[in-house]
Amino acid sequence: MGSAGKPRIGEVLPGGAWEMLSRDPGVALIDVRTRAEWSYVGIPELGALPNPFLMVEWQIWPDMNRNPRFVEMVMEQLWGREPAALLFLCRSGARSLRAAGAVAAHLRKIGQGGECLNILGGFEGDRDEAGHRGTKNGWKVAGLPWRQG
Repeated sequence: MGSAGKPRIGEVLPGGAWEMLSRDPGVALIDVRTRAEWSYVGIPELGALPNPFLMVEWQIWPDMNRNPRFVEMVMEQLWGREPAALLFLCRSGARSLRAAGAVAAHLRKIGQGGECLNILGGFEGDRDEAGHRGTKNGWKVAGLPWRQG
């Protein structure tokens, strides 16, 4: 348990997340970026993997207000399944950390298991010295499968 009763959220590098997805069909990937990011930046491509892939906005573009139905939408899209682990992905790992915390707290509240892990570096990664993303770390830089949304 983290500070102030908040659940502790685990972390995984993009390559480790891919390994988990490849080994266990019970691991779900939840992309919490905005519709605009999915469309213009791209999305992970799980190909033939049977893993659940959810796309639920943590914040709604363009105002970037928190999605008040986020946890509810995640639970609806899981269709009653209890994944072995939930992997959360955003642009850089900040929004996905908060989203993972919200879901972990809900799971704890309803007595359901499932590990919630934040994917470090996110989809595009941190900014480099020139202020650009996509060169330092993240899903794309790790060479993991993705496609234009």
